[in-house]
Amino acid sequence: MPSRRAALKILGTTAAAAGLPGGAAGQSNEPFDTAERATLESIADVVLPAEIGDTARRDAVRNFVRWIRGYREGADMEHGYGHTRVRATGPSPARRYPAQIAALEKAARARGADTFASLPLDARRSIVEHAIADASIERLPIRPDGGHLATDLMAFYFRSATAANVCYRARIDRDSCRGLPGSEHAPAALASDAQNPESARADA
Repeated sequence: MPSRRAALKILGTTAAAAGLPGGAAGQSNEPFDTAERATLESIADVVLPAEIGDTARRDAVRNFVRWIRGYREGADMEHGYGHTRVRATGPSPARRYPAQIAALEKAARARGADTFASLPLDARRSIVEHAIADASIERLPIRPDGGHLATDLMAFYFRSATAANVCYRARIDRDSCRGLPGSEHAPAALASDAQNPESARADA
């Protein structure tokens, strides 16, 4: 499981790669308003790999928003092998996002910018790194938990089947039921010009 150090390292390697070829807060149907969505997409530019390209990052954001929108508080969860007690989901992580976004925007204004999104990438990265450190997040969560919007987005993407495909440059399609036919063959390689063609999804 990635540590905070590893998470911060991801932010740094994302910068280095810049030149390389799934119930919302307050019972609202939409977890993010227009301005908050712009901030979220600007966070994605910092914490998701530059290598996957703008389209794949926007896809990851769109599916993250869909996952948060579909979150249901108090829903029964799978208890897992060896555990007999059925657990329920806690409060929506989206409850904590408005304050976190507001803090990022405040930090951006302190640097003379109108919005977080208008800052250069390096400045946004610095603000996000400080926000993660201030939140005392030691590890990426298994799934978004509200610890911080940046690390929740990272967990959503990096624990997805899509990210695994990109990592191994092969169409592994983890957690999909493919059946036995063709299982003797290695997964097909991803096309070099479309390393992340499918939409990112969180492991439920």
